[in-house]
Amino acid sequence: MSGEFDGLVAVVTGGASGIGAAIASELARSGATVAVFDLQADQVPEPFLGLGCDITDDVSVRAAVHEVVDRFGRLDIVVNNAGIGAQGTISDNTDAEWHRVFDVNVVGMVRVSRAALPHLRVSPAAVIVNTCSIAATAGLQQRALYSATKGAVLSLTQAMAADHLREGIRVNCVSPGTADTPWIGRLLAQAPDPAAERSALEARQPHGRMVSADEVAGAVAYLASPRAGSTTGVTLAVDGGMQALRLRPPGQ
Repeated sequence: MSGEFDGLVAVVTGGASGIGAAIASELARSGATVAVFDLQADQVPEPFLGLGCDITDDVSVRAAVHEVVDRFGRLDIVVNNAGIGAQGTISDNTDAEWHRVFDVNVVGMVRVSRAALPHLRVSPAAVIVNTCSIAATAGLQQRALYSATKGAVLSLTQAMAADHLREGIRVNCVSPGTADTPWIGRLLAQAPDPAAERSALEARQPHGRMVSADEVAGAVAYLASPRAGSTTGVTLAVDGGMQALRLRPPGQ
């Protein structure tokens, strides 16, 4: 289908499922040619180009970026969506786990963006969109490690936006609230009472439900759009008001 991304080439990391898959579909629906970087590249459906890529390995990242440019001749949009979760207080994860999660959630974004920069610099519509989280701006229980990585993503996004604005590259991030994703599904399945845990996750968001992957994808598409040419260094919350609203209890 034709649309605002006609002629543009996008990379979406972690795009084989969940939010990443929704982002890839949304960009393609509006005309982009989309390559998906994922460890599970065999699960990437057509029409996307699925490339096996380990974002903790610089050689793997550079090879995947080279493949995209070699095949399509350009790279305009990078969506750094790949990430992993972590639970617990600061006492519950080892040094090795802290390093592992930071390597994926933060340094992984650095590797992909760094490899893409030479190509983005010659694009007329260059943009990077990072997936952040409500955990970057709100204290959530049992999320110390995960929150620390997403706080780093928020600061990294703003620093990148400042560094690359005059090169014609916009950098923004989207911050979902608790989203109905496969990772959340696995957490719910492990809970003693999955139904009660789901209700608690839904209740802590002012609009009373979890965020959908499609809602996050719509926000990413806005931030990536050439029509948002004056939008850079922005964090767009998609959280049902969790970040900013303080509602009174129902009926009061």
